[in-house]
Amino acid sequence: MDVPEIDARALKTRLQADAPPVVVDVREPYEYVEGFIAGSLRIPMNDIPARLDELDRNAEIVIYCAHGVRSYYVAAYLLQNGFPNVKHLADGFAAWAYLPR
Repeated sequence: MDVPEIDARALKTRLQADAPPVVVDVREPYEYVEGFIAGSLRIPMNDIPARLDELDRNAEIVIYCAHGVRSYYVAAYLLQNGFPNVKHLADGFAAWAYLPR
């Protein structure tokens, strides 16, 4: 499956828009100490199926994890389950952490 991606710089720009995307952190709670994207929802990867009702199917959604692997699979899962506007953050939080503030 072809899963759209967004890079960290583009996401930073999108988050400053009038209608920013919903950002979902699919890392495990112990990983949050490394930092997180402000305003993101925290739904660990394995909890996604049980928590789909917390996500708006019509919203632009960006999924991220530590390095982009888990987020790719979660984004693919959401696309297969009726979420048409989903992307994953290329290289994950690791890329986000290196952006200039």
